[in-house]
Amino acid sequence: MKTAIITGAAGNLGTSVVRKFIHEGYGVIGTVSSNNSLVNFPKDQFERIVVDLTKEDDVEKIIHATIEKYKKIDVAVLTAGGFAIGKISATNTKDIFKQYELNFETAYNIARPLFEHMLSLKEGRIFMIGSKPGLSTVYGKGMIAYSLSKSLIFRLAELMNQEAKGTNVITSVVVPSTIDTTENRKSMPDADFETWVKPEIIADTIYWYCSDNATAIREPVIKIYNKA
Repeated sequence: MKTAIITGAAGNLGTSVVRKFIHEGYGVIGTVSSNNSLVNFPKDQFERIVVDLTKEDDVEKIIHATIEKYKKIDVAVLTAGGFAIGKISATNTKDIFKQYELNFETAYNIARPLFEHMLSLKEGRIFMIGSKPGLSTVYGKGMIAYSLSKSLIFRLAELMNQEAKGTNVITSVVVPSTIDTTENRKSMPDADFETWVKPEIIADTIYWYCSDNATAIREPVIKIYNKA
């Protein structure tokens, strides 16, 4: 049984990714924050870990313990993060740092030890969740702190792929358009929901990139826009 770690496992996207990988026969470790509830998944395929991903030492201890228990982590999908709006005039450095913590630290703190583990085995896949505002400033207007924090995800993936050259360790950034969730529908009731991308589609796409069909693909940015 292959093993995957999914962060933000209680979120809309995280839950869909967990469900997909369990369905495909993986053993899954899902991280949640202490105040998150979680769907009940099969106990023989799922382990729930409560951790604050902004606490680097705590995350590193948990990852090392997980590696010792499972011996090999094949896939990591890092869905944890947060969102905020705000123009430059309304955004101070505290706002930026908060988004940096939510979107970059939560990814980096867990990606670093997993990356080292995968490099030692010379194989593994890491998926981080980017965003269109992080990919291009064209989409970042009015979301300064969020856009800046997400832009670092792309640079991190590039650097990791440079370090992993010559191995089968691949880091990709998944860039969805607006995700079709109940919360997004409530906040944007007049939007065209048909143009949005369902979390299940994102999960299916991520899994495909872990399959034998994608063994030779080195795709650093995976855009999942549907009709947007």
